[in-house]
Amino acid sequence: MKTLGLLGGMSWESTAIYYRLLNEIVRERLGGLHSAKLLLWSFDFAEIAERQHDGDWDGAGALLIDAAHKLEAGGAEGLLLCTNTMHRLADQVQAAVSIPLIHIADATAATVRQAGLRRPALLATRFTMEQDFYKGRLADKYGLSPVVPDSAGRDMVHRVIYEELCQGIVTEASKAAYVAEANRLRRDEAADSLIMGCTEITMLIGQDDFDIPVFDTTRIHAGAAVEFALG
Repeated sequence: MKTLGLLGGMSWESTAIYYRLLNEIVRERLGGLHSAKLLLWSFDFAEIAERQHDGDWDGAGALLIDAAHKLEAGGAEGLLLCTNTMHRLADQVQAAVSIPLIHIADATAATVRQAGLRRPALLATRFTMEQDFYKGRLADKYGLSPVVPDSAGRDMVHRVIYEELCQGIVTEASKAAYVAEANRLRRDEAADSLIMGCTEITMLIGQDDFDIPVFDTTRIHAGAAVEFALG
């Protein structure tokens, strides 16, 4: 089993889910007392979030690359960025290390395509919904046509992530708002599925809330990482 290096703490709420899922999936695969071999670098998310909202992606990238070097030096054989948004910097991180980075958008897109779907609704941070690093990868590399909320919807989805989910707050009102927004995208934009494109969203909604396929990027990414680790 290969050792995985986790770039986490963005936020720690979803990184805790990653830790549980990685170990659960390894146990399911190998049985008995088996668990995942993991190294974790957990950021103070306030430092990352400040750079995100200031548009200082170079500064955020420097922090990620420094941590990735430390994980590689510590024996990590593969990297996970435990966040969708920070995959904006995935290429820079990959270029800085000699071990593979398991890309969350690649794992997710492959799962969507395998299900025979092409037009997923994408709920995520404003950065992921508005910038091209994620949507463009889904479109250009995998032929998908993701759809995102309008400006008001993007504001709502982004606010809930940073002001609630990243702080461990889960409310029925926000769940209802997310479900309504996803259903609107299905009705008005012909979305055939839903990508939970922020790793915290799994805390709020899931497949049981919808009658279209829902893709949990946290679980998908963890599964792809275990596949890599077990080779």
